[in-house]
Amino acid sequence: MNPPNPPPGQSGPNRTRGNNGARNPERKHPYLWIAAAALVVLLLALAFRPNTISVEIGSVGRGPLTVSVLEEGKTRIRNRYAVSAPLSGLLRRTPLRPGDRIEAGKTVLATLETQPSAFLDPRSRAQAEAAAAAAEALVNLRQAEVERASASVDLMRKERQRAEALHSSGTISNQEWERVDAESIIRERELRAAEFASQVAEFEREQARAALLQGESTESRLFEVRSPISGAVLNVFEENARPVISGTPLMEVGDPADLELEVELLSQDAVTVTPGAELWIERWGGENSLRGRVSVVEPAAYTKVSALGVEEQRVKIRADFVDPLPAGQPLGDRFRIEARVIIWHSEDVLRIPTGALFRRGGEWMTYRVINGKATLTQVTIAHNSGTHAEVVSGVSSGDPVIVHPPDIVVEGSRIRSRNPDGS
Repeated sequence: MNPPNPPPGQSGPNRTRGNNGARNPERKHPYLWIAAAALVVLLLALAFRPNTISVEIGSVGRGPLTVSVLEEGKTRIRNRYAVSAPLSGLLRRTPLRPGDRIEAGKTVLATLETQPSAFLDPRSRAQAEAAAAAAEALVNLRQAEVERASASVDLMRKERQRAEALHSSGTISNQEWERVDAESIIRERELRAAEFASQVAEFEREQARAALLQGESTESRLFEVRSPISGAVLNVFEENARPVISGTPLMEVGDPADLELEVELLSQDAVTVTPGAELWIERWGGENSLRGRVSVVEPAAYTKVSALGVEEQRVKIRADFVDPLPAGQPLGDRFRIEARVIIWHSEDVLRIPTGALFRRGGEWMTYRVINGKATLTQVTIAHNSGTHAEVVSGVSSGDPVIVHPPDIVVEGSRIRSRNPDGS
């Protein structure tokens, strides 16, 4: 028996719907599979895609480069004078102490009660006469040095005036002007040193004459030792009253305003320093650095044990101040400073940040950035200042390089730039 026909407008249980009815669920299955496959492919592509590494990027460029050596040093009074007893006798107690101001020819440094007829024997008299003659000859020598230094200063002043005019018109460079200006200051200080030596020689002549005349006296007398220079007392070796013999050191005096620098360099650094080299005095107590210039590189080294117990060969260099000390901030004798000695300088070189350099197989390497990828490049380095290095070959001006590359960076790594602070 056949089932009854469904009413008009209704479909039977096994009858499919027409084109105007609902879609067949089986027809959606191919699209779902395609979408799922595409998603899987996308996830696999993302999973196996190389990671982008965030790095700091610097640049190769042209600019000035200065190579320097930073070492500790100290100030020292250039011309020091040790006052000794010119003859034997009883030394009276001195009221002077280190730091007291003294004036040449006026301040009494020491007072001696001499014994009568101390130099009346022939041998002592001959020695006193020889000492007086030597002192006289030394005065003549020091006076000739003063005249030579004075002529050198006059010539340098004229050269400085010409250089100043040329510098104002832009004919000579700043570096040449600074050299002439510094040379003029050094010549004036040489004249000052020569005048100091002349004063000391005259003092020694007067002491020798006084000692010779004192030997002719038959009575005990007081002999005053006056200051040979104007300056200050540096050290007092004999403070108390006691008998002394001729030649006993009594006091050390000097001019605190006549300062120079003494710096100890490693011998391998000292061979690159020449007299006239520029240096900067840092951490001396003031806000700004001061300019100086090397005057002497001592020819002999000595062994010094470092704080780590390592034996080092050190060489002393001496330097002059070029810039005057600021008012109200005087430096004294043996004050600590830090000196940055300029070994090499150029105004225009191709330079690269030293943080972008590393060693591999004994060669200097760097990572250049090309199309967002790291490219390992070998470079040749000449001078290194600690922050930048001079590049001879391997890179060009404007090339981006990775600074402080992490260990995960290899050839071909995809990278992106970040700020130096790590953001």
